[in-house]
Amino acid sequence: MTPETETDEVWILGATGRIGRAVAARLAARGVVPVLVGRDRERLRGAAAALGRADAKTVVVGTAEGAAAEITRQRPAVVVNTIGDYAATAALIARACMPGGHYVDLAADLAAVSRLLGLHQDAATAGSTLVTGAGFGVLATEAVVVKLCEGRPTPQRVRVDALASVAAEAGVLGSAFATTSVDVLTTGGRRCRDGRLVRTGLGADPQVLTLPDGQRVKSAGVPSGELLAARRASGAPFVTVTSALAPASPAVRAVLPVLAALLSVRALRRLAVRRLARTPVEAAPRPRRHSWGHAVVIWPDGTGREGWLRAGDGMDYTADVAAEVAVRLARGAARPGAYTPAAAFGPGLATAAGGDFVLG
Repeated sequence: MTPETETDEVWILGATGRIGRAVAARLAARGVVPVLVGRDRERLRGAAAALGRADAKTVVVGTAEGAAAEITRQRPAVVVNTIGDYAATAALIARACMPGGHYVDLAADLAAVSRLLGLHQDAATAGSTLVTGAGFGVLATEAVVVKLCEGRPTPQRVRVDALASVAAEAGVLGSAFATTSVDVLTTGGRRCRDGRLVRTGLGADPQVLTLPDGQRVKSAGVPSGELLAARRASGAPFVTVTSALAPASPAVRAVLPVLAALLSVRALRRLAVRRLARTPVEAAPRPRRHSWGHAVVIWPDGTGREGWLRAGDGMDYTADVAAEVAVRLARGAARPGAYTPAAAFGPGLATAAGGDFVLG
């Protein structure tokens, strides 16, 4: 507990969702009984019972603004934000944690990661640590870049590829995933050129990668937080990022500009998010044995290195990362400021959460 916080509590916002439940279970297994925060009292009670802690504290709030107000009032030590729509919710909730309280989210979109990192000086002054992108994509690629660049001069070019493999859980897509998907479409692609973010087409830079385990996977460019994390980790002026979740088919990529233009209309965007959130999903095993973070680093003299981080199910790994970060923040193991995961704790965080490096 810091002088500015009232308790040693670790709050999980969105505690009844898939990731929220998984993070809560991991914290409870490590002796940290989390406070479960969500919109539905009965579902929160069910989540607490599933932890074997029916007496666990719950907080019912209907909106992100309501959550921020409760955080300001009750002053928990750490807040884990799993509610999604991070471009809108992250800064609001992170500011509520200050002074002294710590914050972690699972953001992967470029806008959300950029905005949270923009709070660095405010967080440093307030004695708070904010960690954004504490999930598979950002950490699995950022950590590989850090490992490849250790002891080397600044590279010229970096490409990272986030190749998640996730088992589907029966239910609906949900508002968090729907919001992120629509925002990716309307944002379009991005890359770093001469140190500046520039626009590209969504689905640019398509790749067909052979994984270290012999399987093959397609990926393409997306406007993701991995881009900013890789740029900061390497200092390279030219950085690109692809994802296995991006549309790699030429036919699909051809219609994306028209779809993005339609979804840029606010009313159509809201309608698309609502309908997509209600889309039913059938349970299915993950499509590949492992999830992989991948990086290729090229130096000005033309030499290069390639590396991978191997993990299991991408969603499970995200929960492992978020829980590990929350525990470390509760122990006061990071300096104040706003960071991506490996910037806060080093590349060893990736292995502490269960990943394995395969470096060339």
